[in-house]
Amino acid sequence: MLNVAIEAAKEAGKLLKQRVGKIKTIEQKEGHERNLVTEVDKKSEELIVQIIKKHFPSHEILAEERGSQGKSKTKWIIDPLDGTTNFTHGLPVFCVSIGVEQEGEILCGVIYDPNFDELFTAEKGKGAFLNGRRIHVSATTSLMKSLLVTGFPYNIAENPNHAVERFVNFLMKAQAVRRMGSAAIDLAYVACGRYDGFWEVSLNPWDMAAGALLVEEAGGVVSNFTGGKFSIYEKEILASNGAVQDEMVKALAID
Repeated sequence: MLNVAIEAAKEAGKLLKQRVGKIKTIEQKEGHERNLVTEVDKKSEELIVQIIKKHFPSHEILAEERGSQGKSKTKWIIDPLDGTTNFTHGLPVFCVSIGVEQEGEILCGVIYDPNFDELFTAEKGKGAFLNGRRIHVSATTSLMKSLLVTGFPYNIAENPNHAVERFVNFLMKAQAVRRMGSAAIDLAYVACGRYDGFWEVSLNPWDMAAGALLVEEAGGVVSNFTGGKFSIYEKEILASNGAVQDEMVKALAID
């Protein structure tokens, strides 16, 4: 399944790179003017699903643009273009993310960034890799020395789950905070040590499935905002190198 995920992610990534600056339609999803979808998102998803179905026709598909299809103990969780807003502006920070879940457990995950030709892969219990080389989370031990990353939901004006206050908390406590616009890339970068921690609210399973496994297999920790058990079907994620996890949980606490 990992090999099929790699094949699908690379083929979709090639399509994305070819179509930068050549978008024909940009639509607003769910009636929200900040939540965009293009025909490239849909073509990428179609390509990924075709490749998966060729090898595993009975498996369930959960994809961003088409929702859930089929019923099986094995589910493919797909984000065909994570970072659509960046993509529409020609900003080269976007990727393809594919995770495989079986009976509630993520077995393998792939994140492919076609702009840097970086392929992040992980299998449960077998480690995490970047272009075939094993990766590890950072060794940073304090929040004040940490480079963190986050994202804002499309409805940030409504300040869901105190997103603004939590962002301000980290601005005051961390060395620096970045905002790239792709949760999957954020998680991949935590896994390979470029960032020390990541948190975000209002995410979906396809944003987190592959990346959460990458962080865990690279030696990091993934939880909810209180440090409890993480689920891709909840809307929040806290991921770090583990050493700054407790400090991040404290920073996320809202009175």
